[in-house]
Amino acid sequence: MFGDSIVDTGNNNNNILSPARSNFPPYGRDFIGSKPTGRYSNGKVPSDLFAEGLGVKELLPPYADPNLTPKDLLTGVCFAVGGVGYDAYTSKLADVPALSDQLEKFKEYIEKLKGIAGEEKTKMILSNSIVFVVLSSNDIANTYFNSMSIRRWQYDASSYTDLLVNYATDFIKELYGLGTRRIGVIGAPPIGCVPSQRTMGGGLERNCYDEENQVAIMFNSKLSSSLDYLTKHYVNHDARLAYIDIYYPLLHVIQNPTQYGFKISKKGCCGTGLIEAATTCNSLDKTCVDANDYVFWDAYHPTEKAYKIIVKDIIKSLYEVHNF
Repeated sequence: MFGDSIVDTGNNNNNILSPARSNFPPYGRDFIGSKPTGRYSNGKVPSDLFAEGLGVKELLPPYADPNLTPKDLLTGVCFAVGGVGYDAYTSKLADVPALSDQLEKFKEYIEKLKGIAGEEKTKMILSNSIVFVVLSSNDIANTYFNSMSIRRWQYDASSYTDLLVNYATDFIKELYGLGTRRIGVIGAPPIGCVPSQRTMGGGLERNCYDEENQVAIMFNSKLSSSLDYLTKHYVNHDARLAYIDIYYPLLHVIQNPTQYGFKISKKGCCGTGLIEAATTCNSLDKTCVDANDYVFWDAYHPTEKAYKIIVKDIIKSLYEVHNF
């Protein structure tokens, strides 16, 4: 698992300089033992739900966990770090290592696997494992639409999404070159409809920040085309590269919360629900009584219940649509 805070399970816990952390209450309120682990939600995050839904294990541990066992390594770990983007400048803004660091950690992990299982079994594990890449939200919301960022002045939306897709394509090629053969690349969500972005750009009524959503749609279209091209012209016939849309599934949940058993989709459960996320959602903030009533836990990240709905659909599509 590679990516950002949507799938980070605790790799950023010791980075005290970064605001992109969640290893403190109220995060983890509804997690096993009611403890914060560095997961940006009230409970489990997609990394765990994918591992569980695919029948591997209940939780996906962070690679940074010093207590990892050989079994943990053999069955998969999470390399994702909150605050990261495809664009290295995005990571710099959040004071976190760039995406390239996740790749270096993966190379280190492969060597550890070889030490445990040997060269041939490691090759088999890598080729049979499903690898997920979950990025782009931070690039769009925190970099391109950040008035303090240089990217908005360097690029128009079309050229910036081209840049992101080029970075994404290079990253996927690197993963393929290291032996992975089943890669699911999750597109950008309707980032303009998350609570914090409604507050930032949705006007007095806090509508969805449409400009952000348009950039997300543009990025997704280009990413999907790039993956199609790689499938036809770059990878072997045994490989599976899947573009996974979460834009429209999540948008449907946000726009029709009661259909999914939610009451509130425009605010998060933490604090006012309008802007708090990561270090600004902390023990000083009150939280809602029942997180299951909310699509979002904080003003940026969904609740475990919302994640479960989306992940279930993705797993179904992996087999029925993408032939994984």
